[in-house]
Amino acid sequence: MSVTNDLILKALSTVIEPDLKKDLVSLNMIKDILIEGNTVSFKVILTTPACPLKEKIETDCIAAIHQLISSDLIVKIEMTANVTSNRLDKLVLPGVKNIIAVASGKGGVGKSTVSSNLALALSLSGAKVGLLDADIHGPSVPMMFGEMDSQPLMREVDGKSLMIPIEKFGIKLLSIGFLIKPEQAVVWRGPMVSSALRQFINDCDWGELDYLILDLPPGTGDVHLTMIQIVPLTGIIMVTTPQAIALADAYKAATMFSMTPTKVPILGIVENMSFFTPAELPENNYYIFGKGGGKKMADELNVPLLGQIPIYQSIREGGDSGRPAVMEKHSPVAEAFMNVASSIAQQIAIINSAKIEAVSN
Repeated sequence: MSVTNDLILKALSTVIEPDLKKDLVSLNMIKDILIEGNTVSFKVILTTPACPLKEKIETDCIAAIHQLISSDLIVKIEMTANVTSNRLDKLVLPGVKNIIAVASGKGGVGKSTVSSNLALALSLSGAKVGLLDADIHGPSVPMMFGEMDSQPLMREVDGKSLMIPIEKFGIKLLSIGFLIKPEQAVVWRGPMVSSALRQFINDCDWGELDYLILDLPPGTGDVHLTMIQIVPLTGIIMVTTPQAIALADAYKAATMFSMTPTKVPILGIVENMSFFTPAELPENNYYIFGKGGGKKMADELNVPLLGQIPIYQSIREGGDSGRPAVMEKHSPVAEAFMNVASSIAQQIAIINSAKIEAVSN
């Protein structure tokens, strides 16, 4: 039997993308089919380089070709990605595909630590990522990335002066902390804070990004309302710790995002400080702040529990030293954050697909 492109596409049309529930061919995910003798090669264009189902999709493609065409064929697949976006209005941040806000109801739950490590995890997976520190009164990003003395440069674009984000570890960073002395307090009222955030959005050259992470301050106030009004958010990640007081405030923050005129979808819950595992007792988990709070919140809000981040000394050390813990490859910390990043990318791809389909219909 002569192998043709049509036969390859027919076989691959039986392979279903697990999240989007459609076949790879109708999703236009198969590109550059090449048949050379007994070898078939092609590309699979994933919706994100952080796709957690990458290996399954590759295995299913090979199995479909072997079962429906010939088991003697050598199948070579290049797994690549083109991050999807559901943005219709590109007036604000036109080069950014997805804008994700990381929020919490109260301070001290590790929201900035989660934001920084997730931004890096997405970048390590191959995505183009930016991180905007929107906590004007308590900026953390400069210290967490070891850039306390850095200042953004300026560039003239079409007669307008734009800030150039600081680049570190492959991601773009911007924070009020880059514009003031480390010991200087920002004593501003709400309108001044909102004005600064508008400048960070509109007067900064973010370029082309797959994901822009917004590290919001705790609570429910001016900054949150400003961001909802001026930024087309793809979704919200809620960070909480397991104990009741943190969960109570996280519920309030989640309610705020559901009450806004332009309702923002909650991508899921990240439970931080879930448990402590001593290095000398790796099989023992101690639930210092309670157990199951994040899962309970996710169930009640009908959103996924994106992951649980244990208490590790290296997470604190990474934030203090300017090298976030996810950079320590093959460590339990890195694995935890990489898994959460994959879950987030997965949820974004599902939301984007549903919105694009709704608009097209």
